[in-house]
Amino acid sequence: MQVRRHPPLPVYFALTFLLAWVLWYAASRLGAPANQFLFLPGTFAPGIVAVLLTARAEGATGVRALLAPLFQWNVDARWYLFALLFVAAIKLTVALLLRVGTGEWPQFGDTPLILMLAATVFSTVTLGQSGEEVGWRGYALPRMSGRLGVGPASLILGVVWAVWHLPLFFIPGTSTTGQSFPLYLLQVTALSVAFGWLWWRTGGSLLLTMLLHAAVNNTKDIVPSAVAGADAPLEMSTSVVAWLTVLLLWICAGYFLVRLRGSPAPR
Repeated sequence: MQVRRHPPLPVYFALTFLLAWVLWYAASRLGAPANQFLFLPGTFAPGIVAVLLTARAEGATGVRALLAPLFQWNVDARWYLFALLFVAAIKLTVALLLRVGTGEWPQFGDTPLILMLAATVFSTVTLGQSGEEVGWRGYALPRMSGRLGVGPASLILGVVWAVWHLPLFFIPGTSTTGQSFPLYLLQVTALSVAFGWLWWRTGGSLLLTMLLHAAVNNTKDIVPSAVAGADAPLEMSTSVVAWLTVLLLWICAGYFLVRLRGSPAPR
């Protein structure tokens, strides 16, 4: 059997963007619920492209190796707590800062924390974030880290990851429609460093990065950052909660980057 090489990473990113953006655009032209048959596969584009390229270059053995970290559960319990509670802790700290600084609590979300955490666990065990994590942290980050180190690779991947979401700021009916993309870019780049830190500390476990990813999605609205009625995706956010969240995320990212300095990718 002829062995083929993986294409350069820019090709992987281009194919991932193309697949997702085409599916999201097509979904935006349809009404609910039919649009979900195109929108959801678009969210899995990073993993779909990673699996297809791996299958082409390495066959079934390579695909199994790519997917194996999805079930890499045997890590220290503290990393489960980190993944589950990191974003919740950031948000609650923002609330406390606003209370101290203004004398008033910010608006809290309506969903009870216990339900947010339950949704996080459910989304993880059903592999809800596997589409993105197989691609970003399973396929791209190991290759980038081998050349750049985990910290710089996570920063660059964060920018790519954020820009991949860009159409969702213009497509009606998404959770980010009309919100500030520049602020989102700052937030996701900082979060990407936290993901890289967790990935490195757990020996490349995608199960743990899926848990963190699910926690980001499900606990970010403990103290909502979104601006009601926003319709200017390319402008800066006016949400104090959002900016405090980004500030705290970057303080944490700075710590992670220092600890990651010179760190090779997990083997």
